[in-house]
Amino acid sequence: MKKFTILFLLIMPYFAMSQQKLSSSAPYKATYSSNFVIDDAKYSNIILTLWKDFQNNTLDKHIPYFSDTVTMILANGKILKGRSSSLKDIKEARNSLKNYKISVHAYMSVKSVDKNKHFVLIWGEDNFTDKNGKKATIHMHEIWGFNKDNKVDYMAQYSGM
Repeated sequence: MKKFTILFLLIMPYFAMSQQKLSSSAPYKATYSSNFVIDDAKYSNIILTLWKDFQNNTLDKHIPYFSDTVTMILANGKILKGRSSSLKDIKEARNSLKNYKISVHAYMSVKSVDKNKHFVLIWGEDNFTDKNGKKATIHMHEIWGFNKDNKVDYMAQYSGM
């Protein structure tokens, strides 16, 4: 896995720079953007902090990182809107889990040049015991977006067992 992660991190800058060349001949036109560049690591640090807070069940430490209008799309299809109700639901879900450990496989900060929007892409693995005592391992991929005030205003989550 380490070799894959290193290879991934080495090729991503080339991939990001080559996207403009590909987009003119691509069989699909992106509905949002296909013009991304590597961005400031400060955005990744924010998301890594939030992942650590989730693992430690201390999300209240960094509530100001979220915008009031944050939208979260969870892997199960549930859509959460608004900071207070979203964090309430997320904290309730976290409180139902025991022995929660996260492994981060890869992450990167990217910027949509044409939209002037910052994102963090993160891949990892969650290991925990659920409320029924069953141990689980879930592979995660999340996309985190930031508003003009550098607060999280979007998160989409994808998972697999």
